[in-house]
Amino acid sequence: MIIYDLKCRNGHKFEGWFQNRMAFEGQRSQKLVACPVCGNTEATLIPSSVAIMGRDHRSAAVKKEIRPSPQKVLREFHEFVQKNFDNVGNKFAEVALRIHHGEEDGRNIRGTTTGSEEETLREEGVQFIKLSLPKLDS
Repeated sequence: MIIYDLKCRNGHKFEGWFQNRMAFEGQRSQKLVACPVCGNTEATLIPSSVAIMGRDHRSAAVKKEIRPSPQKVLREFHEFVQKNFDNVGNKFAEVALRIHHGEEDGRNIRGTTTGSEEETLREEGVQFIKLSLPKLDS
C-alpha cells in the first residue's frame, strides 16, 4: 500500500492510499479520487517530506515523534465535523439532492439516511461519504 499526499484544484491537501502508482492514475482518470473537503476530483500529487527524506535519513527527533492518541484524533475529527457541517438530521437525502440540483447553495451537511435514500443519491450522482461518529464523553 502506498500513501500519496494530494492536493485538489482548490488547494486542499489530503492523502490517498493506493495499491501502486498505476492504481492512483486509473482512479484519478475515472474521477474516483475526490477531495474530502470540497469534493473536487482534480487531484495532483504533491511532494511528501517522508517520501523525500526516506526512512533511512530520518533524524532521531523525527523517529521519536510523539503521536497523539487515537482518542484525541477521533475527538478532534468529531469536533471538526460538528463545527463545519450543518446537521440536517433525517432530511440529509432531501437536502443533498437540492444542493446537487442547484436549488440550494452548496455546503457541508451531515445527517442520516435510509438504505433506499442512499441508493437514490447514488443513482442521481450525488457524492457522499457514510461515516459513523460515536458519541464522545466530554
